[in-house]
Amino acid sequence: MIWTWSRFADLGVDNLYDALALRCRVFVLEQGPYQDPDGIDRQAWHLLGRDDAGELQAYLRVVDPGVKYAEPSIGRVITAAAVRGTGLGRRLMAEGVTRCTAAWPGQGIRISAQAHLQGFYGGFGFVRVGDPYPEDNIPHLEMLMPGAPA
Repeated sequence: MIWTWSRFADLGVDNLYDALALRCRVFVLEQGPYQDPDGIDRQAWHLLGRDDAGELQAYLRVVDPGVKYAEPSIGRVITAAAVRGTGLGRRLMAEGVTRCTAAWPGQGIRISAQAHLQGFYGGFGFVRVGDPYPEDNIPHLEMLMPGAPA
């Protein structure tokens, strides 16, 4: 997998198009009507994973601290349908956590996770914070990976 880590302004039109197309296939077509472009992309890092043929297979974004939560926030975590079950989602999330902790050493990471993925994110050290809530008609949980002690 070839990983690209870029700020929004540095994505370029091809990466931006591919990321939005993959997000649309997963979040809009698979999961139902959803307003994906939410105005936060410009204040985030974007992690794209392409296979050897150059096809975008995995994506996530890391929102800057203070935009959505006090901590940096990983979201829009997706893999293409054809590669699900291969472990690529775990590789993507591990890469995202690594990039996040490098960019903001010692800080925690907060996520809004689909409730059925609590165990997946728990495997990376995220713990549930608060009660489930609906987001885009899907039950979600706020989860936090505590930062390193100061």
